[in-house]
Amino acid sequence: MSSKIRVVIVEDDLQIAEIQKRFLERIEGFELVGLAHGLEEARDLVDILKPELLLLDVHFPKGNGLELLRDLRANDSPTDVILITAARETDTLRAALHGGIFDYILKPLVFERLKDALTNYAAHLEKLHAMSTLAQVDVDKLLPRNSYSSSVHTTPQLPKGIDGLTLGKVLDAINETNAPLNAEDVGKQINASRTTARRYLEHLVSRGELVAEVSYGSVGRPERRYQKKH
Repeated sequence: MSSKIRVVIVEDDLQIAEIQKRFLERIEGFELVGLAHGLEEARDLVDILKPELLLLDVHFPKGNGLELLRDLRANDSPTDVILITAARETDTLRAALHGGIFDYILKPLVFERLKDALTNYAAHLEKLHAMSTLAQVDVDKLLPRNSYSSSVHTTPQLPKGIDGLTLGKVLDAINETNAPLNAEDVGKQINASRTTARRYLEHLVSRGELVAEVSYGSVGRPERRYQKKH
């Protein structure tokens, strides 16, 4: 985006509001255009300034930030919301998610967490502005909470002959000992043949999760032993 993202901070604690203000000034691409210490003041600022983003607390001496969030959605406001709150109740999180928040940050606020949230928000807007029509893959990228997209984009595809359940058992067998194991050792622990165990062990070596070394048994025959990569 060529212009800065305009932000309003809504926080009743003056000291915390100042911390948020200073943090925001350190993050490139964002501009603080208003700071409200109460919900009525916040409503006025949103109506007048129409910011892209609201950094909103939940608990106020008069009212609740979730009320403002619901009002924004009921009035079809385009302003996005990131909650910054000490509220740790799951009901509050559910209500916030139903209200369409972009992110939920727990106090005490850490600069790096805020920076990550704002960086993700800026990238989100960039994607939206670059799109003219939507394909499913575009929707999946914009909705990271989508369980289908998460499984597609975060779970590595396993090759033929390797299943996730057995792979997990092999990893457990390796993780339970600090000594290198051969395929026969692992096969006994997972109740599988040595050949099957070796196939999974070599797959883990190819993924960089294990290392293999050659050792010589009592009869002088070389064998491969596997252990965690340090």
